[in-house]
Formats: sequence, C-alpha cells, structure tokens
Amino acid sequence: MLVNEKNVNEYPVFIRPFFWRQKKKYGEVLKPGLLWGRSPWLFSTVAMLYGALDRRRSPIDPVIRSLVTVRVSQINWCEFCVDINSKTLMERAGAQVKVDQLEFWRDSNIYTHEERLAIEYCEVMTYSDLQVSDELAQRLKAVYSEDAIVELTGLIAFQNLSSKFNAALNVPAQGFCKIPAQPSTTND
Repeated sequence: MLVNEKNVNEYPVFIRPFFWRQKKKYGEVLKPGLLWGRSPWLFSTVAMLYGALDRRRSPIDPVIRSLVTVRVSQINWCEFCVDINSKTLMERAGAQVKVDQLEFWRDSNIYTHEERLAIEYCEVMTYSDLQVSDELAQRLKAVYSEDAIVELTGLIAFQNLSSKFNAALNVPAQGFCKIPAQPSTTND
C-alpha cells in the first residue's frame, strides 16, 4: 500500500466503534477504513454517507446496489472493492453467476431489465469519455422514480470515490472472494 495503516489504538476513540463493527462483520478491520481513519472527520463523513446509501429502506434494490458497486470497482480496477463488493453481491443475489458474468453483462441473459439499465448507467457515469444521453435519461425515468435515480447516482458517484481512493493507494484485496485477474492493457 502507498500509505501505511496505523495500529487501531492510535486512532481517535470516536472512530474505533466503526473498526469494531468491521471486525465483527468481516473478521478483521478493513484496510480502507484504516487509511480513511488517518483523517478521522473525513472517515466519519464517508462512513455516514455510505450508510445512507446502503440502508435497508433505499429505493434501490440491494442486488442492483451491489451490481453497480462491483461494476464500478471493475472499471476502476480496485482489487479491494471488487473483492468485498463481489462478496456482498453473492450474498444478496444468492449465486456466484451474477459476479462471474458482470464484466460481460451485455452478452448475458441473466440480468433483469432494471439491472441492465442500472449497469449501463453506472458505466456511462464511470467512464469519463461518456455522457448520460437524453435517451438514457428517459429510459431511467421509465423504470426508476426520481428519488431512486438520485440515490442510484449518489451510490455510483460514491463507489467511484471509494474505488479510486483505494486503487490510488494500492489497497489489496482481503480475501473475501475469488476475484478475476487484472484485465490486460495490451491489444492482442
């Protein structure tokens, strides 16, 4: 990693409960938390934002939330994010197949119309050379409420922040699931 983590006891007392919950849920403290924790107020703000986006009463289906977080993570090649978000997607979808085929979702018939639309939207938001077209906006409005579109947009933007942060700091996967090899950067 580009920046070293500190011992948990070196972080301010008010963020240690976050670490305790991570350890309880995942069996260990998450490395990105230890890095964000170097700026405690920033960490707290990011954690609260994520909690708001991934709450149970979100208007966005949990599987769709996980699909877009994994896809953004794949695009930004964040090993940690692909690892942990794929684990969550497997739990929410009840199957590995949605993880395995996500990179090639356009050629797969396992995704619902709503899932495909959300994945397409996340790609358009994530690739900096693309823009949300009027046609895509109309298709989104035909499926999702305006409140849901705002939440979906916020989630995709948050995952871009998170995955770019982790990728830049070279945060490794923590072994939550099997992740694919990094895509080749050469044209074969």
